[in-house]
Amino acid sequence: MKEISCKLLVIGAGPGGYVCAIRAGQLGLDTVIVEAGKPGGTCLNVGCIPSKALIHAADEFFKVREMAQGHDPLGISLAAPAIDMGKTIAWKDRIVGRLNTGVAGLLKKAGVKSIEGRARFRDGKTVEVETETGTQIVRAETIVIATGSVPVELPFLPFGGKVISSTGALALKAVPATLAVVGGGYIGLELGTAFAKLGAKVTVVEALPRILPLYDADLVRPVSKRLADLGVRVLTGAKAKGLSQGGDALIVETADGKAQDIPAERVLVTVGRRPATEGWGLEEIDLDRAGPFIRIDERCRTSMRGVYAIGDVTGEPMLAHRAMAQGEMVAEIVAGMKRSWDKRSIPAVCFTDPEIVSVGLSPDEARQTTAELKIGQFPFSANGRAMTLQGEAGFVRVVARADNHLVLGIQAVGSGVSELSAAFSLAVEMGARLEDVAGTIHAHPTQSEGFQEAALKALGHALHT
Repeated sequence: MKEISCKLLVIGAGPGGYVCAIRAGQLGLDTVIVEAGKPGGTCLNVGCIPSKALIHAADEFFKVREMAQGHDPLGISLAAPAIDMGKTIAWKDRIVGRLNTGVAGLLKKAGVKSIEGRARFRDGKTVEVETETGTQIVRAETIVIATGSVPVELPFLPFGGKVISSTGALALKAVPATLAVVGGGYIGLELGTAFAKLGAKVTVVEALPRILPLYDADLVRPVSKRLADLGVRVLTGAKAKGLSQGGDALIVETADGKAQDIPAERVLVTVGRRPATEGWGLEEIDLDRAGPFIRIDERCRTSMRGVYAIGDVTGEPMLAHRAMAQGEMVAEIVAGMKRSWDKRSIPAVCFTDPEIVSVGLSPDEARQTTAELKIGQFPFSANGRAMTLQGEAGFVRVVARADNHLVLGIQAVGSGVSELSAAFSLAVEMGARLEDVAGTIHAHPTQSEGFQEAALKALGHALHT
Protein backbone atom coordinates (compact mmCIF):
# COMPACT_ATOMS: atom_id res chain seq x y z
CA MET A 1 0.00 0.00 0.00
CA LYS A 2 1.15 3.50 -0.83
CA GLU A 3 1.14 6.05 1.98
CA ILE A 4 1.11 9.83 1.87
CA SER A 5 0.65 12.50 4.51
CA CYS A 6 -0.88 15.94 4.19
CA LYS A 7 -2.11 18.90 6.17
CA LEU A 8 -5.67 18.78 4.78
CA LEU A 9 -7.64 15.95 3.21
CA VAL A 10 -10.95 16.71 1.50
CA ILE A 11 -13.28 13.80 0.80
CA GLY A 12 -15.52 14.66 -2.13
CA ALA A 13 -14.90 17.03 -5.05
CA GLY A 14 -18.34 18.56 -5.34
CA PRO A 15 -18.87 22.33 -5.11
CA GLY A 16 -18.04 22.43 -1.40
CA GLY A 17 -15.10 20.04 -1.56
CA TYR A 18 -13.31 21.45 -4.57
CA VAL A 19 -13.73 25.06 -3.40
CA CYS A 20 -12.35 24.07 0.00
CA ALA A 21 -9.36 22.37 -1.61
CA ILE A 22 -8.66 25.22 -4.03
CA ARG A 23 -8.77 27.84 -1.26
CA ALA A 24 -6.57 25.67 0.97
CA GLY A 25 -4.05 25.32 -1.83
CA GLN A 26 -4.06 29.07 -2.39
CA LEU A 27 -3.27 29.53 1.30
CA GLY A 28 -0.26 27.24 1.06
CA LEU A 29 -1.74 24.21 2.78
CA ASP A 30 -0.54 20.78 1.67
CA THR A 31 -3.91 19.52 0.40
CA VAL A 32 -5.23 16.24 -1.01
CA ILE A 33 -8.73 15.76 -2.45
CA VAL A 34 -10.36 12.38 -3.08
CA GLU A 35 -13.25 11.83 -5.49
CA ALA A 36 -14.65 8.56 -6.85
CA GLY A 37 -16.26 10.19 -9.89
CA LYS A 38 -15.65 13.27 -11.97
CA PRO A 39 -14.84 16.57 -10.25
CA GLY A 40 -17.77 18.88 -9.69
CA GLY A 41 -20.05 16.48 -7.84
CA THR A 42 -23.80 16.19 -8.29
CA CYS A 43 -24.28 19.86 -9.10
CA LEU A 44 -21.92 19.99 -12.06
CA ASN A 45 -22.38 16.46 -13.41
CA VAL A 46 -26.01 15.46 -12.83
CA GLY A 47 -27.68 18.40 -11.10
CA CYS A 48 -27.57 22.18 -11.32
CA ILE A 49 -25.63 22.65 -14.54
CA PRO A 50 -27.08 19.90 -16.79
CA SER A 51 -30.62 20.60 -15.57
CA LYS A 52 -30.31 24.27 -16.47
CA ALA A 53 -28.98 23.27 -19.89
CA LEU A 54 -32.03 21.06 -20.43
CA ILE A 55 -34.36 23.80 -19.17
CA HIS A 56 -32.81 26.28 -21.62
CA ALA A 57 -33.14 23.83 -24.52
CA ALA A 58 -36.78 23.21 -23.57
CA ASP A 59 -37.49 26.95 -23.43
CA GLU A 60 -35.99 27.50 -26.87
CA PHE A 61 -37.89 24.58 -28.39
CA PHE A 62 -41.15 25.70 -26.83
CA LYS A 63 -40.72 29.19 -28.27
CA VAL A 64 -40.25 27.97 -31.81
CA ARG A 65 -43.08 25.47 -31.43
CA GLU A 66 -45.37 28.32 -30.40
CA MET A 67 -44.22 30.25 -33.47
CA ALA A 68 -44.91 27.28 -35.72
CA GLN A 69 -48.42 26.99 -34.30
CA GLY A 70 -49.12 30.67 -34.91
CA HIS A 71 -49.34 31.49 -31.20
CA ASP A 72 -46.43 33.92 -31.08
CA PRO A 73 -47.56 37.50 -30.25
CA LEU A 74 -44.38 38.90 -31.80
CA GLY A 75 -45.61 37.90 -35.24
CA ILE A 76 -42.81 35.42 -35.91
CA SER A 77 -43.77 32.30 -37.86
CA LEU A 78 -41.83 29.30 -39.15
CA ALA A 79 -42.18 25.69 -40.23
CA ALA A 80 -42.86 22.85 -37.79
CA PRO A 81 -39.84 22.41 -35.48
CA ALA A 82 -38.33 19.19 -34.21
CA ILE A 83 -35.85 18.37 -31.49
CA ASP A 84 -33.06 15.80 -31.56
CA MET A 85 -32.68 14.87 -27.88
CA GLY A 86 -29.48 13.02 -28.63
CA LYS A 87 -27.87 16.23 -29.85
CA THR A 88 -29.36 18.16 -26.93
CA ILE A 89 -27.89 15.73 -24.40
CA ALA A 90 -24.55 15.78 -26.24
CA TRP A 91 -24.51 19.59 -26.02
CA LYS A 92 -25.27 19.37 -22.31
CA ASP A 93 -22.52 16.80 -21.85
CA ARG A 94 -19.99 19.05 -23.61
CA ILE A 95 -20.78 21.85 -21.15
CA VAL A 96 -20.33 19.46 -18.22
CA GLY A 97 -17.10 18.16 -19.71
CA ARG A 98 -15.65 21.66 -20.11
CA LEU A 99 -16.50 22.45 -16.50
CA ASN A 100 -15.04 19.13 -15.28
CA THR A 101 -11.79 19.99 -17.01
CA GLY A 102 -11.92 23.50 -15.58
CA VAL A 103 -12.30 22.28 -12.01
CA ALA A 104 -9.46 19.80 -12.43
CA GLY A 105 -7.29 22.58 -13.82
CA LEU A 106 -8.09 24.91 -10.93
CA LEU A 107 -7.19 22.21 -8.39
CA LYS A 108 -3.89 21.61 -10.16
CA LYS A 109 -3.17 25.33 -10.36
CA ALA A 110 -3.71 25.61 -6.59
CA GLY A 111 -1.24 22.79 -5.98
CA VAL A 112 -3.85 20.30 -4.78
CA LYS A 113 -3.11 16.59 -5.21
CA SER A 114 -6.15 14.78 -6.62
CA ILE A 115 -6.78 11.07 -6.03
CA GLU A 116 -9.46 9.26 -8.00
CA GLY A 117 -11.08 6.53 -5.95
CA ARG A 118 -13.45 5.77 -3.11
CA ALA A 119 -12.31 6.86 0.35
CA ARG A 120 -12.97 4.97 3.55
CA PHE A 121 -12.07 6.02 7.10
CA ARG A 122 -9.75 3.89 9.17
CA ASP A 123 -9.79 6.42 12.00
CA GLY A 124 -10.17 10.17 12.46
CA LYS A 125 -6.77 10.87 10.88
CA THR A 126 -6.41 8.08 8.32
CA VAL A 127 -8.29 7.23 5.13
CA GLU A 128 -7.74 4.43 2.65
CA VAL A 129 -8.62 5.04 -0.99
CA GLU A 130 -9.33 2.24 -3.44
CA THR A 131 -7.83 3.36 -6.75
CA GLU A 132 -7.30 1.60 -10.08
CA THR A 133 -3.68 0.95 -9.13
CA GLY A 134 -4.32 -0.29 -5.60
CA THR A 135 -4.99 1.03 -2.12
CA GLN A 136 -3.67 4.47 -1.21
CA ILE A 137 -3.36 5.38 2.49
CA VAL A 138 -3.73 9.09 3.29
CA ARG A 139 -2.85 10.43 6.73
CA ALA A 140 -4.02 13.98 7.40
CA GLU A 141 -3.88 16.47 10.24
CA THR A 142 -7.35 17.73 9.29
CA ILE A 143 -10.12 16.07 7.27
CA VAL A 144 -13.13 17.70 5.58
CA ILE A 145 -16.11 15.50 4.77
CA ALA A 146 -17.87 16.77 1.64
CA THR A 147 -19.62 13.65 0.38
CA GLY A 148 -22.85 15.38 -0.66
CA SER A 149 -26.23 13.72 -1.08
CA VAL A 150 -28.09 11.22 -3.25
CA PRO A 151 -31.72 10.99 -4.44
CA VAL A 152 -34.22 9.41 -2.06
CA GLU A 153 -35.50 6.10 -3.45
CA LEU A 154 -39.02 4.91 -2.66
CA PRO A 155 -39.24 1.21 -1.72
CA PHE A 156 -42.33 0.73 -3.91
CA LEU A 157 -40.76 2.64 -6.83
CA PRO A 158 -37.09 1.55 -6.90
CA PHE A 159 -34.91 3.19 -9.52
CA GLY A 160 -34.46 1.16 -12.66
CA GLY A 161 -36.29 0.57 -15.91
CA LYS A 162 -39.15 3.03 -16.26
CA VAL A 163 -38.54 4.57 -12.83
CA ILE A 164 -35.83 7.21 -12.95
CA SER A 165 -34.19 9.77 -10.70
CA SER A 166 -33.22 13.28 -11.77
CA THR A 167 -29.91 11.78 -12.94
CA GLY A 168 -31.74 9.44 -15.29
CA ALA A 169 -34.01 12.20 -16.53
CA LEU A 170 -31.00 14.26 -17.59
CA ALA A 171 -29.66 11.38 -19.67
CA LEU A 172 -32.82 10.48 -21.64
CA LYS A 173 -32.15 10.28 -25.36
CA ALA A 174 -35.82 10.73 -26.28
CA VAL A 175 -38.74 12.70 -24.87
CA PRO A 176 -41.23 10.34 -23.22
CA ALA A 177 -44.79 10.65 -24.51
CA THR A 178 -46.06 10.57 -20.93
CA LEU A 179 -44.17 11.43 -17.75
CA ALA A 180 -45.38 11.08 -14.16
CA VAL A 181 -43.40 13.16 -11.67
CA VAL A 182 -43.59 11.98 -8.06
CA GLY A 183 -42.83 14.98 -5.87
CA GLY A 184 -43.84 18.58 -6.42
CA GLY A 185 -40.71 20.22 -5.06
CA TYR A 186 -38.30 22.33 -7.07
CA ILE A 187 -36.47 19.42 -8.75
CA GLY A 188 -39.66 17.74 -9.92
CA LEU A 189 -41.22 20.96 -11.18
CA GLU A 190 -38.07 22.19 -12.93
CA LEU A 191 -37.69 18.95 -14.87
CA GLY A 192 -41.42 18.39 -15.28
CA THR A 193 -41.83 21.84 -16.81
CA ALA A 194 -38.89 21.25 -19.16
CA PHE A 195 -40.28 17.94 -20.44
CA ALA A 196 -43.75 19.47 -20.85
CA LYS A 197 -42.21 22.13 -23.10
CA LEU A 198 -40.41 19.40 -25.03
CA GLY A 199 -43.75 17.76 -25.77
CA ALA A 200 -44.34 15.24 -22.99
CA LYS A 201 -47.72 14.90 -21.30
CA VAL A 202 -46.72 15.53 -17.70
CA THR A 203 -48.56 14.72 -14.47
CA VAL A 204 -47.17 15.87 -11.10
CA VAL A 205 -48.13 13.89 -7.99
CA GLU A 206 -47.58 15.68 -4.67
CA ALA A 207 -48.58 14.19 -1.30
CA LEU A 208 -48.86 17.58 0.43
CA PRO A 209 -51.77 19.99 -0.10
CA ARG A 210 -49.79 22.13 -2.57
CA ILE A 211 -46.68 22.16 -4.73
CA LEU A 212 -43.46 23.92 -3.69
CA PRO A 213 -44.39 23.78 0.01
CA LEU A 214 -41.19 25.60 1.06
CA TYR A 215 -42.37 28.80 -0.66
CA ASP A 216 -45.40 30.88 0.33
CA ALA A 217 -48.60 30.65 -1.69
CA ASP A 218 -48.22 34.07 -3.34
CA LEU A 219 -44.88 33.05 -4.87
CA VAL A 220 -46.21 29.70 -6.04
CA ARG A 221 -49.42 31.00 -7.63
CA PRO A 222 -47.83 32.24 -10.92
CA VAL A 223 -45.98 28.91 -11.24
CA SER A 224 -49.21 26.95 -10.80
CA LYS A 225 -50.93 29.04 -13.46
CA ARG A 226 -48.07 28.51 -15.90
CA LEU A 227 -48.13 24.75 -15.31
CA ALA A 228 -51.83 24.73 -16.17
CA ASP A 229 -51.16 26.78 -19.31
CA LEU A 230 -48.54 24.21 -20.36
CA GLY A 231 -51.02 21.38 -19.89
CA VAL A 232 -49.28 19.93 -16.84
CA ARG A 233 -51.71 18.09 -14.61
CA VAL A 234 -51.04 18.60 -10.90
CA LEU A 235 -52.48 16.23 -8.28
CA THR A 236 -52.01 17.48 -4.73
CA GLY A 237 -52.85 15.50 -1.62
CA ALA A 238 -52.15 12.41 -3.73
CA LYS A 239 -49.84 9.50 -2.95
CA ALA A 240 -47.95 7.33 -5.42
CA LYS A 241 -48.40 3.62 -4.69
CA GLY A 242 -46.36 1.87 -7.36
CA LEU A 243 -46.49 0.78 -10.97
CA SER A 244 -49.50 -0.91 -12.53
CA GLN A 245 -49.31 -4.61 -13.30
CA GLY A 246 -48.44 -3.90 -16.92
CA GLY A 247 -45.88 -1.28 -15.89
CA ASP A 248 -47.34 1.36 -18.19
CA ALA A 249 -48.98 3.51 -15.50
CA LEU A 250 -48.37 4.93 -12.04
CA ILE A 251 -50.93 3.93 -9.43
CA VAL A 252 -51.98 6.94 -7.36
CA GLU A 253 -54.26 7.32 -4.36
CA THR A 254 -55.96 10.69 -4.84
CA ALA A 255 -57.00 13.11 -2.10
CA ASP A 256 -60.46 11.52 -1.90
CA GLY A 257 -58.96 8.09 -1.27
CA LYS A 258 -59.66 6.66 -4.71
CA ALA A 259 -57.13 4.77 -6.79
CA GLN A 260 -56.21 6.13 -10.20
CA ASP A 261 -53.84 5.02 -12.94
CA ILE A 262 -51.66 7.74 -14.45
CA PRO A 263 -50.31 6.77 -17.90
CA ALA A 264 -46.52 6.98 -17.66
CA GLU A 265 -43.88 5.94 -20.14
CA ARG A 266 -41.44 7.12 -17.46
CA VAL A 267 -41.86 7.81 -13.75
CA LEU A 268 -39.55 10.49 -12.37
CA VAL A 269 -39.15 10.24 -8.58
CA THR A 270 -38.07 13.50 -6.94
CA VAL A 271 -39.13 13.21 -3.33
CA GLY A 272 -35.94 14.67 -1.88
CA ARG A 273 -32.30 13.89 -1.26
CA ARG A 274 -30.54 12.19 1.64
CA PRO A 275 -26.97 12.67 2.88
CA ALA A 276 -24.34 10.36 1.40
CA THR A 277 -23.15 8.85 4.68
CA GLU A 278 -22.78 5.21 3.64
CA GLY A 279 -19.83 3.37 2.17
CA TRP A 280 -16.98 5.51 3.48
CA GLY A 281 -16.48 4.08 6.95
CA LEU A 282 -18.51 6.45 9.08
CA GLU A 283 -18.84 3.65 11.63
CA GLU A 284 -15.07 3.85 12.21
CA ILE A 285 -15.30 7.39 13.58
CA ASP A 286 -17.56 8.80 16.28
CA LEU A 287 -19.56 11.74 14.89
CA ASP A 288 -22.70 13.21 16.39
CA ARG A 289 -25.71 13.28 14.10
CA ALA A 290 -28.63 15.64 13.59
CA GLY A 291 -31.10 13.08 12.31
CA PRO A 292 -29.48 11.54 9.20
CA PHE A 293 -27.05 14.45 8.83
CA ILE A 294 -23.65 15.09 10.40
CA ARG A 295 -23.98 17.66 13.17
CA ILE A 296 -21.77 20.74 12.80
CA ASP A 297 -21.31 24.06 14.60
CA GLU A 298 -21.06 27.56 13.13
CA ARG A 299 -17.53 26.78 11.91
CA CYS A 300 -18.49 23.41 10.35
CA ARG A 301 -16.65 21.49 13.06
CA THR A 302 -17.99 18.02 13.84
CA SER A 303 -17.93 16.39 17.27
CA MET A 304 -14.49 14.95 16.48
CA ARG A 305 -11.44 17.20 16.74
CA GLY A 306 -9.81 17.83 13.38
CA VAL A 307 -12.80 16.63 11.35
CA TYR A 308 -15.04 19.13 9.53
CA ALA A 309 -18.12 18.54 7.39
CA ILE A 310 -19.65 20.78 4.73
CA GLY A 311 -22.46 20.82 2.20
CA ASP A 312 -25.44 18.50 1.79
CA VAL A 313 -24.10 15.90 4.22
CA THR A 314 -24.67 18.47 7.00
CA GLY A 315 -28.33 19.22 6.25
CA GLU A 316 -30.57 21.90 4.82
CA PRO A 317 -30.48 23.98 2.84
CA MET A 318 -28.94 21.55 0.36
CA LEU A 319 -27.57 24.19 -1.99
CA ALA A 320 -24.30 24.23 -3.93
CA HIS A 321 -23.55 27.85 -3.03
CA ARG A 322 -23.99 27.07 0.67
CA ALA A 323 -21.45 24.26 0.33
CA MET A 324 -19.06 26.56 -1.53
CA ALA A 325 -19.24 29.22 1.17
CA GLN A 326 -18.67 26.61 3.87
CA GLY A 327 -15.75 25.11 1.97
CA GLU A 328 -14.00 28.44 1.57
CA MET A 329 -14.53 29.24 5.24
CA VAL A 330 -13.18 25.90 6.49
CA ALA A 331 -10.04 26.20 4.38
CA GLU A 332 -9.35 29.60 5.90
CA ILE A 333 -10.00 28.31 9.43
CA VAL A 334 -7.54 25.45 8.91
CA ALA A 335 -5.03 28.04 7.66
CA GLY A 336 -5.38 29.91 10.96
CA MET A 337 -7.79 32.65 9.96
CA LYS A 338 -10.75 33.71 12.11
CA ARG A 339 -13.97 32.81 10.31
CA SER A 340 -17.51 31.81 11.24
CA TRP A 341 -20.60 30.64 9.38
CA ASP A 342 -23.57 33.01 8.91
CA LYS A 343 -26.43 31.60 6.85
CA ARG A 344 -28.65 34.68 7.06
CA SER A 345 -28.61 35.54 3.37
CA ILE A 346 -28.33 32.26 1.47
CA PRO A 347 -30.44 32.73 -1.68
CA ALA A 348 -32.79 29.96 -2.74
CA VAL A 349 -33.69 29.85 -6.43
CA CYS A 350 -36.30 27.68 -8.10
CA PHE A 351 -35.77 27.51 -11.87
CA THR A 352 -39.40 26.91 -12.72
CA ASP A 353 -41.39 28.99 -15.21
CA PRO A 354 -41.54 31.65 -13.89
CA GLU A 355 -38.51 31.49 -11.60
CA ILE A 356 -38.67 32.03 -7.82
CA VAL A 357 -36.03 33.69 -5.64
CA SER A 358 -36.10 33.96 -1.86
CA VAL A 359 -33.47 35.54 0.39
CA GLY A 360 -33.73 36.05 4.13
CA LEU A 361 -37.05 35.87 5.92
CA SER A 362 -40.47 35.41 4.37
CA PRO A 363 -43.32 37.58 5.71
CA ASP A 364 -44.53 34.74 7.96
CA GLU A 365 -41.03 34.09 9.29
CA ALA A 366 -40.43 37.81 9.85
CA ARG A 367 -43.66 38.14 11.85
CA GLN A 368 -42.19 35.70 14.36
CA THR A 369 -39.21 37.99 15.03
CA THR A 370 -40.75 41.47 15.32
CA ALA A 371 -44.15 42.93 16.07
CA GLU A 372 -44.40 45.40 13.20
CA LEU A 373 -43.34 45.02 9.57
CA LYS A 374 -43.33 47.06 6.41
CA ILE A 375 -43.93 45.01 3.27
CA GLY A 376 -43.69 46.39 -0.24
CA GLN A 377 -44.69 44.45 -3.35
CA PHE A 378 -44.28 45.58 -6.95
CA PRO A 379 -45.85 43.69 -9.89
CA PHE A 380 -43.88 42.98 -13.06
CA SER A 381 -47.04 43.86 -14.98
CA ALA A 382 -46.06 47.48 -14.27
CA ASN A 383 -42.42 47.00 -15.33
CA GLY A 384 -41.55 48.04 -18.89
CA ARG A 385 -38.66 45.63 -19.34
CA ALA A 386 -40.73 42.69 -18.12
CA MET A 387 -43.41 43.58 -20.65
CA THR A 388 -40.93 43.64 -23.53
CA LEU A 389 -39.69 40.20 -22.45
CA GLN A 390 -43.26 38.84 -22.18
CA GLY A 391 -42.61 38.31 -18.49
CA GLU A 392 -45.35 40.30 -16.80
CA ALA A 393 -46.32 37.47 -14.44
CA GLY A 394 -44.93 37.84 -10.93
CA PHE A 395 -43.61 40.48 -8.56
CA VAL A 396 -40.81 41.61 -6.23
CA ARG A 397 -41.51 41.80 -2.49
CA VAL A 398 -39.43 43.40 0.25
CA VAL A 399 -39.96 42.62 3.95
CA ALA A 400 -38.52 45.07 6.51
CA ARG A 401 -38.84 46.04 10.15
CA ALA A 402 -41.25 48.92 10.70
CA ASP A 403 -39.17 50.66 13.37
CA ASN A 404 -35.78 51.00 11.65
CA HIS A 405 -36.63 49.81 8.09
CA LEU A 406 -33.96 47.06 8.19
CA VAL A 407 -34.53 44.69 5.26
CA LEU A 408 -35.22 41.20 6.62
CA GLY A 409 -36.10 39.36 3.43
CA ILE A 410 -36.68 39.74 -0.28
CA GLN A 411 -38.67 37.47 -2.56
CA ALA A 412 -39.51 37.52 -6.26
CA VAL A 413 -41.29 35.41 -8.82
CA GLY A 414 -40.95 36.15 -12.50
CA SER A 415 -39.12 35.47 -15.74
CA GLY A 416 -35.35 35.54 -15.23
CA VAL A 417 -35.48 36.73 -11.62
CA SER A 418 -32.71 34.30 -10.66
CA GLU A 419 -30.31 36.99 -11.89
CA LEU A 420 -31.63 39.38 -9.22
CA SER A 421 -30.57 37.00 -6.43
CA ALA A 422 -27.16 38.65 -6.01
CA ALA A 423 -28.67 42.10 -5.42
CA PHE A 424 -31.17 40.64 -2.95
CA SER A 425 -28.46 38.73 -1.06
CA LEU A 426 -26.17 41.75 -0.92
CA ALA A 427 -28.93 43.91 0.55
CA VAL A 428 -29.63 41.43 3.35
CA GLU A 429 -25.94 40.64 3.98
CA MET A 430 -24.98 44.33 4.22
CA GLY A 431 -27.88 45.18 6.52
CA ALA A 432 -29.56 47.53 4.04
CA ARG A 433 -32.51 49.70 5.02
CA LEU A 434 -35.47 50.41 2.77
CA GLU A 435 -34.01 53.85 2.13
CA ASP A 436 -30.75 52.28 0.89
CA VAL A 437 -32.58 50.25 -1.74
CA ALA A 438 -34.98 53.03 -2.68
CA GLY A 439 -32.14 55.56 -2.93
CA THR A 440 -29.99 53.39 -5.19
CA ILE A 441 -30.39 54.37 -8.83
CA HIS A 442 -31.49 51.29 -10.77
CA ALA A 443 -30.93 51.17 -14.54
CA HIS A 444 -33.94 51.70 -16.77
CA PRO A 445 -35.43 49.70 -18.41
CA THR A 446 -34.55 46.63 -16.31
CA GLN A 447 -36.46 44.21 -14.16
CA SER A 448 -34.25 45.25 -11.26
CA GLU A 449 -36.33 48.41 -11.02
CA GLY A 450 -38.96 46.22 -9.41
CA PHE A 451 -36.65 45.89 -6.41
CA GLN A 452 -36.41 49.65 -5.99
CA GLU A 453 -40.15 50.06 -6.52
CA ALA A 454 -40.95 47.43 -3.87
CA ALA A 455 -38.82 49.35 -1.37
CA LEU A 456 -40.57 52.60 -2.32
CA LYS A 457 -43.92 50.87 -1.86
CA ALA A 458 -42.93 49.76 1.64
CA LEU A 459 -41.98 53.38 2.41
CA GLY A 460 -45.39 54.52 1.26
CA HIS A 461 -44.53 56.37 -1.94
CA ALA A 462 -44.34 53.97 -4.87
CA LEU A 463 -43.88 55.79 -8.18
CA HIS A 464 -45.28 53.34 -10.73
CA THR A 465 -48.18 51.66 -8.92
